[in-house]
Amino acid sequence: MIETITTALHAPDPSMRLRAALAAGTDPDPRLVDELIARCGVDPDFFVRDMLTWALTRLPAQVTVPRLVGELGSESPQARAQALHTLSKVGDRSAWPAITGDLLHDDDAEVARAAWRAAVALVPAGRETALAAELAGELGRGGIDVQRSLSRALAELGEATRDALTTARRHRNPRVRAHAEATARLLDDPDSDFGYELELAAKIANTGAAVQDSSPPC
Repeated sequence: MIETITTALHAPDPSMRLRAALAAGTDPDPRLVDELIARCGVDPDFFVRDMLTWALTRLPAQVTVPRLVGELGSESPQARAQALHTLSKVGDRSAWPAITGDLLHDDDAEVARAAWRAAVALVPAGRETALAAELAGELGRGGIDVQRSLSRALAELGEATRDALTTARRHRNPRVRAHAEATARLLDDPDSDFGYELELAAKIANTGAAVQDSSPPC
């Protein structure tokens, strides 16, 4: 059975790889952990990778977490991102020390987004405010999808985010101010339209940019 699944995980047909990942999760076997993690780092199909993650969550955390943490140092952005995504799904807080600042500020946007989600899922009680301050350093980054991901991560931290957002709303960069404002709206109203709020906040921030930019940077 192990050999059959392993072979199928390498099949050219993504539907075969998907079924193999499903089989691995349906009848979890720790002997497959290394193969499942390795495939997460290279499989080109989103749905297959998601099923691989599910299969890994079916295995004991003491088996998967150390190996997933090891993937965080990979040179492959996909391997880092998928390992972070899987750690967020496993939810074992022993992985928290591995969610480093380098990952939270990774040059690859998909890695950074996965790190934000993992950090919020794994942050120990009492560390939420410090995490919010760290994440706030990414405000203004990327396009709307990246900004939405960061805002959702910050919003999940709840009231611990307030001080960081208050500071960011006074930032000299109007893009950062706008993102902070839209995030504050999301925090107050989780059902708000983030795209609309960001566009509105950007218009306001840019209108006052000339005055705001004359003040010292945060």
